[in-house]
Amino acid sequence: MNIPFLDLKAQNSALKQKILLIWEKILDEAAFIGGKYVKAFEEEFATLTHTTHCIALNSGTDALRFIFLALGLNPGDEVITAPNTFIATTEAISQAGGKPVFVDIDPGTYTLDPGKIEAAITPKTQGIVPVHLYGQPAEMDAITAIAKKHNLWVVEDACQAHLAEYKGRTAGSLGRAAAFSFYPGKNLGACGDAGAVTTNDPDLAAIIAMLRDHGQTRKYYHAMEGYNGRCDALQAAALSVKLKHLPLWTETRRRHAQRYQELLHDIPGLTLPLTAPENLPAYHLFVVQLENRDFVMDALAKKDIATGLHYPLPLHRQEAYAHLHLPVGSFPVTEACAERLLSLPLYPELTDEQIVFVCDSIKEILG
Repeated sequence: MNIPFLDLKAQNSALKQKILLIWEKILDEAAFIGGKYVKAFEEEFATLTHTTHCIALNSGTDALRFIFLALGLNPGDEVITAPNTFIATTEAISQAGGKPVFVDIDPGTYTLDPGKIEAAITPKTQGIVPVHLYGQPAEMDAITAIAKKHNLWVVEDACQAHLAEYKGRTAGSLGRAAAFSFYPGKNLGACGDAGAVTTNDPDLAAIIAMLRDHGQTRKYYHAMEGYNGRCDALQAAALSVKLKHLPLWTETRRRHAQRYQELLHDIPGLTLPLTAPENLPAYHLFVVQLENRDFVMDALAKKDIATGLHYPLPLHRQEAYAHLHLPVGSFPVTEACAERLLSLPLYPELTDEQIVFVCDSIKEILG
């Protein structure tokens, strides 16, 4: 049985006619940049995340970068985050003029360990960026309390956490601002690149809206130098079509995750992901730990089961951050996880038959 890691064709084919119909209107109207389709999506996504402002952008990376710029990050300012994330998190910090400072993760949830944050705070620290990795919210109350104590801001990297919940509150509404990615493989994916910022801070929202459009307050009037970070109408319209299905897709992901939990329970050599009691994850990924990860990954590939690694080399060990001089052993939990974690197929269109086949195959390989 051939089981892809992600099946974008299945989702897009089901919605193809609805997307093409609205794209045809945009082509006829020649309304490609900004306008009513972008505004409509922004209003819809703000409502879904229980925030007052959504600013649609061209990527999740720019969403993070524009937040840091709007917060006034200066050269040499430090921002605390986790080393087990995609490099966009730290690229955005560096490109806004700051310096990423890593803190190790909780071994159960793979999110930023609040107990290790204060030791990393210095007079240069300006903020904390918890990453809701794999769709699991970080321990936001503890992180927010630390931030308040030290007069720091908190920005959510919610790029994998569409509709995730923490203590009944939606990801994207838990910090000063949040960044979302709509890269095609995300739980809410565009037909290309796109992203957004959500916030309840009107002043921050206004600055980010200017930053995405060359610093314009209105056409040809520039309050500041900005960037070309706009979300185009074609992507916004496609996202609006998909957004209506996101709650059902999210519930389906949760059911699939529960099925994996049931079928892979108590297997020697395999550790299932933990969910913090107050969390309702979005399950962007379902990630297990395996003592012999590479062997299992290769054996599954021979059975036509695709898997993923998120992420095989922590950021502090990447060549891009060699200048930080963080040797092997600096963040032992992250490093141990990087050698053991394996992402299994998970998407709404996955069938129970496919999940059973994946689990039976893992049992056979390990048994």
